[in-house]
Amino acid sequence: MSGTTPNEKRSHQRGRPWLWLLVSLAAVVVDQLSKWLCAAYLKTVGSITVIPGFLKFTYLENTGAAFGSFTEHRWVFMIFSTVAIVAVTIYLLLFAENNRLLRWSLALIIGGGVGNMIDRISLGYVIDFLDFHAIWQYIFNIADSCVCVGAGLMVLYSILALVQEMKAAEAKNAAADDEHDAGDEPGGDA
Repeated sequence: MSGTTPNEKRSHQRGRPWLWLLVSLAAVVVDQLSKWLCAAYLKTVGSITVIPGFLKFTYLENTGAAFGSFTEHRWVFMIFSTVAIVAVTIYLLLFAENNRLLRWSLALIIGGGVGNMIDRISLGYVIDFLDFHAIWQYIFNIADSCVCVGAGLMVLYSILALVQEMKAAEAKNAAADDEHDAGDEPGGDA
């Protein structure tokens, strides 16, 4: 990158974080569209079987937080969620390293958080509809899925980063040992 200023280099190293906000926006659009379809077509019937014995679309108005928890403390959860969404967005835009796995995780978490926040503010509840009743007792939505997948990717990113750091430390220690051993060769200072 000859002929570039330090600011241009730093910008290139960070990538284009605003592009990842498009991933967040796509998550919000898919989430809101799916909830709109559920409210329009599923609310009156309650539940329809998609895969017998495994998956149903079940209309549910969730006044709580994740999986129906904190129903009595809605405003506290909304404030906490707003602060978390803003903090993660700032981190993505200003501080996150240019790592696709990290950026995907942050973008999905933001998109899922915003998708559910739209429901909480506009409706007073979140529309849930994904009912994998054969393996899971909770009903959830696309936004919840985005947050969970994003969190899982964040854990994977953290594990991979830790392994990379451990390997770098081992290589550094091995190089230092080799350097130290070279000073102990016969014919050295005695």
